[in-house]
Amino acid sequence: MTILTLHGTSFDVDAAMFDLDGTLVDTLADFGESLNRMLAELGLPSIAAADVATRVGRGSEYLVASTLNHVLPKDGRVLAAIEIEALNAHAGAIYQRHYGDINGRFARLYPGARAGLAALADARLPMVCVTNKPTAFAQDLLRQLELLPFFSHVFGGDAFEKKKPDPMPLVRSCDALGTVPARTLMVGDSANDAQAARAAGCPVALVTYGYNHGQPTREVDADAWTDSLANLWVSAAP
Repeated sequence: MTILTLHGTSFDVDAAMFDLDGTLVDTLADFGESLNRMLAELGLPSIAAADVATRVGRGSEYLVASTLNHVLPKDGRVLAAIEIEALNAHAGAIYQRHYGDINGRFARLYPGARAGLAALADARLPMVCVTNKPTAFAQDLLRQLELLPFFSHVFGGDAFEKKKPDPMPLVRSCDALGTVPARTLMVGDSANDAQAARAAGCPVALVTYGYNHGQPTREVDADAWTDSLANLWVSAAP
């Protein structure tokens, strides 16, 4: 058992789960470049970084669909549902191809992220990465940034039948860790992470610098907040 302390809030835990985008790594520029390459290939106008940030965190399907809805001309024509579905699928395939080429090229590790993970690793606390990013992209990004060895498992948005904010990814991650949710801390940057944690029965801490769909993270129901993962203090449970 390990005690994690964050700004005066203590968590008596056996393991920890970490979100990726907006929590450990700033990948906004990767998303923006991939989306704009997709839009250019489709002959559509580009999207600004500020508009990308509000769409990150719910999986690539939502990211692509909401981006298309944002940039498509509002000329009064109503697209049939089958047309929208086909367009989203076509655009999604283009986006995945470009993201595969770009993944990690413009990303940067958040200050304090490596220090926080290292502190938990030094305490021999098991960790998994639980993200809505496709698993292969998540693993590759973590490998590029030399973070992959910190995690016993990496579960992406395609690892389970449902994505965050559904609790399933967290519950299944706890199963993989061999821990119970009540003793497994979820660390993320958004309401998706907090809602999934609450539904799964996990304690949750949020970073304040992530995306969170453009809303202040401190307004989200969580147990603790921090502006740096380097603020995680670790001690052995009595």
